[in-house]
Amino acid sequence: MRAFSLLRYSTNAREVRLFLRKSRAGPSCSGEHLQEKSSSSRAQGGLPLRIGVISDTHGMLRPGALDALRGADHIFHAGDVGDPAILDALRALAPLTAIRGNIDERGACSHLPPTEVVELAGRSFYLLHDVHALDLDPAAAGFAGVISGHSHKPRIDWHKGVLYFNPGSAGPRRFSLPISIGLLTVYADRMEPQLLDLRTEDVP
Repeated sequence: MRAFSLLRYSTNAREVRLFLRKSRAGPSCSGEHLQEKSSSSRAQGGLPLRIGVISDTHGMLRPGALDALRGADHIFHAGDVGDPAILDALRALAPLTAIRGNIDERGACSHLPPTEVVELAGRSFYLLHDVHALDLDPAAAGFAGVISGHSHKPRIDWHKGVLYFNPGSAGPRRFSLPISIGLLTVYADRMEPQLLDLRTEDVP
């Protein structure tokens, strides 16, 4: 049984920094769109659908984040990836959609798209790194949710029936902000977002 719950994550095992070794011969972000269509019935339209949401890894993928994302039908990464090996690790868990953030403007992840539109289980989601750069009306465009990152501040808001979901940062600790990811469960009649705090006080 997993040890995480809404806004809380506890583990008896010490979280350690996962240094992801870059390999020139391995896959990179360059030129890859990285949106993958799932062959599972849930991703094709069956419900409930479980979406893992992660952002601002900044080259660091915590074992606790990987554990919390296991079992997801799809994963969103909302930018500031920092290392293409992180995307490889996430793709090993579930189909992945990833966009670039400001730290990805140069380097191996620079060719990730700045925005992405994903349709899962009959709902459309708009991904961008900084929600303040949003230049459209999501409600008028028919989006069910806007997925963003950048601020490192986990947040769930609803406006005009649209979900605005920032999972916070899953990477290096920043000030006193939490280390967190998000989970979004899509049902036929509703969506249920959750924020999971990866309590890792002994890790920078």
